[in-house]
Amino acid sequence: MDIEIRHAIHPDHAESFNTEELRKHFLVTGLFTPGRIKAVYTHYDRMVVFGIAPATGALSFGQELADLVKSPFFLSRREIGIFNVGGAGSVIADGKGYELDKGDALYLPMGTKTLAFDNANASSPAKFYACSAPAHAAHPAKLFKASAMKGDQLGAVETSNKRVLTKYMHVDDLPTCQIVMGYTRLETGNVWNSIPPHTHDRRMEAYLYFDLPKDQVVVHLMGRPQATRHLIVRNDEVVLSPPWSIHCGCGTSNYGFIWAMAGDNQTFTDMDPAPVSSLL
Repeated sequence: MDIEIRHAIHPDHAESFNTEELRKHFLVTGLFTPGRIKAVYTHYDRMVVFGIAPATGALSFGQELADLVKSPFFLSRREIGIFNVGGAGSVIADGKGYELDKGDALYLPMGTKTLAFDNANASSPAKFYACSAPAHAAHPAKLFKASAMKGDQLGAVETSNKRVLTKYMHVDDLPTCQIVMGYTRLETGNVWNSIPPHTHDRRMEAYLYFDLPKDQVVVHLMGRPQATRHLIVRNDEVVLSPPWSIHCGCGTSNYGFIWAMAGDNQTFTDMDPAPVSSLL
C-alpha cells in the first residue's frame, strides 16, 4: 500500500510555483505498480484517488485505508467509483463478485465493508482506477458494461476536438452522494479535450489520462483563466484539478481520459465558461 496526502492550494500560491512544484501538488505519477495499491488523499473535496494493479494475487482494502479516513473501514462513510483500464479483472465487494472488462465501471455505496481486486488472467493484468468521496446515504451498487454505454458526440474535426463523452455515474441515471464519473475518447487525428475551457467553483475534478502511446504526451492546461499554467502528462497519470482551475489539454496523439468530480453540485452542465479568447 502506497499512500500520499495532497493539501489544497490557493491560486495565488499556485501562480508562484515552478514546474517541479506544480507537478508535486497537482500531478499523480506511478499510479499502477504491479502488486500494489496506491491511494492519494486530496483535501479538494476529500476525494481519494486510487491505482490498483493486481499481479499474482488479489489486492484488498485493509486497515491502512480505514486509518487514512479515521473510520472502522474505508467505505464506512464513503462511496466509490471504479473503472478498469487494463485487462479483464474482478472486484469482490462484501463477497459478491463483479467482472469488469476494459472500459467497464462499478459504483459501490457507503457501507461496503470488504473490497478486493483481482485479475482474470495474470498475463493480461487488470488496472483499476477508482475515486472515492464522502457519502451520507447508501445507494444501490451498479455495474456498467462499456458495450452497453451510449456516448455523446462532441466537438469537430475542424477544431481538432472531435470526441465521444460517455457519462457513467451521473445524477440523471444513478443516484450517488457526490461522485460523478465518465469517460471521454478523442477520435483519431483529434487532440484537444474539454474545449471550450471552463471552471466549476462548486466541485473539484480529477483526470486520468490513459491509452496514450508511450512516447506521446498531453499538455494539460490548468490555473485561473487569466493566469494559465501547464503540466506535461504521460500515460496513466492523473491531474488533480482545483475548483478555481481550468482543465483542458492538447495531446501529441489522440487518447482517452476518465473524469471524476466531487463537491456540492452534481449537475454536469454546471460550468463557469472561460472562452478561448479570454485565456492568458
